[in-house]
Amino acid sequence: MQNKDVQLENRLGHKFARPLLLEHALTHSSAKSEVRPEHIDDAARDAPLQDYERLEFLGDSVLELLASEYLLAKFPEWREGQLSKSRARLVNAQSLDAAARRLRLGEHLRLGRGEEKTGGREKQTLLADAFEAVIAAVYLDAGLSAAREVLRRVLFEQELEERGEQIAESDRKSALQELLQGRGQLPAEYRLVGESGPDHQKLFRVEVWVNGIHMASGQASTKKEAEQRAAGVALEQLESSQKR
Repeated sequence: MQNKDVQLENRLGHKFARPLLLEHALTHSSAKSEVRPEHIDDAARDAPLQDYERLEFLGDSVLELLASEYLLAKFPEWREGQLSKSRARLVNAQSLDAAARRLRLGEHLRLGRGEEKTGGREKQTLLADAFEAVIAAVYLDAGLSAAREVLRRVLFEQELEERGEQIAESDRKSALQELLQGRGQLPAEYRLVGESGPDHQKLFRVEVWVNGIHMASGQASTKKEAEQRAAGVALEQLESSQKR
């Protein structure tokens, strides 16, 4: 294994028992015919190296599973809609690209000459796909527990720390909608009832109405957040009345 790949193993916190898996995960389709695989026997050395597309397919599923598991444990009070939206934020291309850059994955990619010339090492989509492939390689090499640990350190905890407000924000509007739908009721209605303050510090006040009844109000610097706050108060009231 090249010294650069050993450095990547160190950043991943995982040493591959089958280094060829990592080679596959780092090989773009543009390089298959140009790169010779290192970790196979001499009889097969002339065979083209596989690219990461098959591993990327598997890595996507591993990511979905372990992100779901992580969020369920981290936020036990969240409903299905909240978990789904947060999982989408946690494993979107932006998050995977950021994780790939933290690992300096671009330095390790095996690219064809054309892809190299067009800046493939810095392309978000390419880096995100390669990250999924690397996670699949870890999974195939050592199982779910190894993939879980790598993702916890290099993706989940990092993203919650850096983009916590976006990822860990409870989607209270969706949760309220789910509750009302489960009761066979109409969707909540949101009404902007007031604005105050100068343009650079404006506050919006929103009311949420359920079945023609004013349930709660919320105030924030954006209409979207004011709606979320109003929905959160209404949700608490409805869940509290349900427990009585």
